Amino acid sequence: MAANVTFKGYAIEDTSKSYDFKLIEYQPKPLGDFDVDIKIAFCGVCGTDIHTITGGWGTPLLPVVPGHEIAGHVVSVGPQVKTIKVGDRVGVGCSDVVYTYNCKYPECGTIAKGGYANGIRVNERFVFPIPDGLKLEEAAPMFCGGLTVYSPLVRNGAGHFALQFAKALECDEVIAFSHSRRKEDDAKKLGATKFVATGETGFEIPYKRTLDIIIVTTDVVSGIALDELMSTLVPGGRLIMVAIPDDKLPAMSKGTLFSSGLYGGSVLGSKKEAVEMLQLACDKGIKPWIDVIPMSEAAKAVQGVKNGLPRYRYVLKQDIDQ
Repeated sequence: MAANVTFKGYAIEDTSKSYDFKLIEYQPKPLGDFDVDIKIAFCGVCGTDIHTITGGWGTPLLPVVPGHEIAGHVVSVGPQVKTIKVGDRVGVGCSDVVYTYNCKYPECGTIAKGGYANGIRVNERFVFPIPDGLKLEEAAPMFCGGLTVYSPLVRNGAGHFALQFAKALECDEVIAFSHSRRKEDDAKKLGATKFVATGETGFEIPYKRTLDIIIVTTDVVSGIALDELMSTLVPGGRLIMVAIPDDKLPAMSKGTLFSSGLYGGSVLGSKKEAVEMLQLACDKGIKPWIDVIPMSEAAKAVQGVKNGLPRYRYVLKQDIDQ
């Protein structure tokens, strides 16, 4: 593995110009014995990217190269790497302690850069082998969009991944909640057995105290009818937030505290869960609905996500090396 590697990536240098990407060069963190260098092929565009580059979650460490849904090929490994080899098809999701991007490595001060780039260096603990049955562009959005909903499903008992995983995990009934009926046909194609529009008065009445788990994937607070959703849970049922809005979380009335339901959150999942998720997707033929866009058009992709346009994920194809 070469010590003096230089990567190129699409960066935001000013949160007030959050769609103005500039191609920059940078060096990754110093080479470590357990590090893996990956040539990026694809990177999913996640809502987290928009929250970060717009400053919605606070001022980022500029310049910031976003992207934590990464898929590609291993080009070199450190001398102590045991589980990954050169040539492997792998993915990288959000890391622990030091996030995939917009975070500083405490031992060296280097700022982590993400997947809107031609390469990344990361510890093997956060590198996940991709089964041969999954295309790289299909696997990429699973490393956040997929794992974020897969983990609470398997830990507690779903976005478009949740519906597919819930069906694959043989849940008896999979209900899709959305503010309007605009996505009803898609939801049923993805595995929903029923569809409920939360913008309709009294939507919760037929489901009072019947549901085991609800996973909330929207970060639009105005679209989360928290009291009504909580009322549909069985005693001990759980409502899990996996999206984090820029502003405050939805408010809950005092009376909802007596529903015996639990309200909590979840962030990503473990490496073990990630590997299991990928294999389940391979075995059950779970494939995200994606639009592949050249990485040089990252601005188009993040604007589309901001405006709710993708059905249902954008994936950037690395074109820096072309």
